Amino acid sequence: MATEIHPTAIVDSGAQLGENVKIGPFCIIEGNTIIGDNCSLDANVQIKSFTRMGNGNTLDSGVVLGGLPQHLGFTGEETWVEIGDNNIFREYATVHRATGVNIGRESTVIGSNCMLMAYTHVAHDCVLGDHVIMASSANLAGHIDVGNYVTIGGMSGIHQFVRIGDYAFVGAMSGFGQDVPPYMIATGVRGALQGPNSIGLRRNGFTAKTCNALKKAYKLIFRSEMPRKDALVAAEEQFAEIPEVLNLIEFIRSSKRGVTSAGHGSK
Repeated sequence: MATEIHPTAIVDSGAQLGENVKIGPFCIIEGNTIIGDNCSLDANVQIKSFTRMGNGNTLDSGVVLGGLPQHLGFTGEETWVEIGDNNIFREYATVHRATGVNIGRESTVIGSNCMLMAYTHVAHDCVLGDHVIMASSANLAGHIDVGNYVTIGGMSGIHQFVRIGDYAFVGAMSGFGQDVPPYMIATGVRGALQGPNSIGLRRNGFTAKTCNALKKAYKLIFRSEMPRKDALVAAEEQFAEIPEVLNLIEFIRSSKRGVTSAGHGSK
């Protein structure tokens, strides 16, 4: 099917549009941008220079992709926003370009099959994996790494340089300044771990054996009286045949900001 551009939209001659792209009223598509096949842009969407996206993305009203980074050290380097396939950006979601390799990265990256709900913000140098859900008004500061199948609740704020591991669930109205390990639930204004994301894991096909192993490993690492270093060694020995537990251990060991601690009464 042919690409459809509303008469009131402004599309720079340097923009590359795929097949069957729909661009709604009053959209602005700047030059040096790439929009893949079967993308749909509702009214008043802005795609700024140095933004490229794959196929099948849906952008609702007011979305702005590729805005300049909100960083005082940025001096106008050529940096990018790179977006995969089949993502949904709801009303007024914003994603900013990277700051460049002297400060951060060459690109802010969003994977595929993600949903960024209304008023969400992804700042400079963030990298999001696939199947990430950010509920309304969730905000990521700069340089954050988000794994695959992560859910971030509405009105949550994540501090710069934090990592959120695969299959983690961050509750609504939470704040985190340290890393959130994979497979865990974390909530609270001063965020704390609440135990494994058991329901989410089962929904995504994890076996009962794996879920039980993660629960036991969590208790050993975060709830026992053992020093963290010793607890990690013990968990590594006890669950050597469970790849997810080994991933959890490696995530904790590689943390630079420290790992979010367990909440009082967590399971």
